[in-house]
Amino acid sequence: MQTDRRRFVKLSTLAVAAAVLPSTAKASSVAPYQLPALPYAFDALEPHIDTATMEIHHDKHHAAYIKNLNAALASAPALAQVPLDELLKSLPAVPDEALRTTLRNNGGGHWNHDFFWKTLAPAGKSGVPSPDLTAAINAAFGSMEAFKIAFGEAATKRFGSGWAWLVAKDGKLKITSTANQDNPLMKGIVPEVDLGTALLGLDVWEHAYYLHYQNRRPDYIAAWWNVVNWAAVSERFKESS
Repeated sequence: MQTDRRRFVKLSTLAVAAAVLPSTAKASSVAPYQLPALPYAFDALEPHIDTATMEIHHDKHHAAYIKNLNAALASAPALAQVPLDELLKSLPAVPDEALRTTLRNNGGGHWNHDFFWKTLAPAGKSGVPSPDLTAAINAAFGSMEAFKIAFGEAATKRFGSGWAWLVAKDGKLKITSTANQDNPLMKGIVPEVDLGTALLGLDVWEHAYYLHYQNRRPDYIAAWWNVVNWAAVSERFKESS
């Protein structure tokens, strides 16, 4: 609680400063965020996620979120100093509603996609969950198969665009989903209030799968399990403990 309060006070101070800084300080000419390179080739996830989708998803959609995020932060240079995860955790402290919405949508879009790319690995190199993560999944859901079914249902039933998540909270695992580019960092913004620490996230926006799967979201979800980077998910679980 004390950590959250200090974060909120710090961001509140920066947000107030941001309201006046555009007229009193010069923003940096260097954009705070750049499009990260994928940790694998565009075609590395074939046949489960096709090359064209990866190229458009990364080079167009992810890049657009970063462009819009940088444009928003150019008018609020004090907030550009705040690490993105901290900024997203404390969005309620941003007083300007329009700026807060832009940061929510585009900061969330950047964070979610950066997280997503690191959650994927070429088929055959995706590995398996660590023993500790496997035990936690079995404890929470009964079995790995039951977990995959529950996760798939959350992803399928997310109306419109959004994400499905596996999160750790208070030492336990749960499945949830968010709309648009919301994510588990956004305490006080999304209806779930405090979603916990994200371990695994699946993008179910149509741009993530429509070229190959059209309206068959369940087929995309089923194929996606073949390219989950379980080493990365297991490491996140370890760090959350």
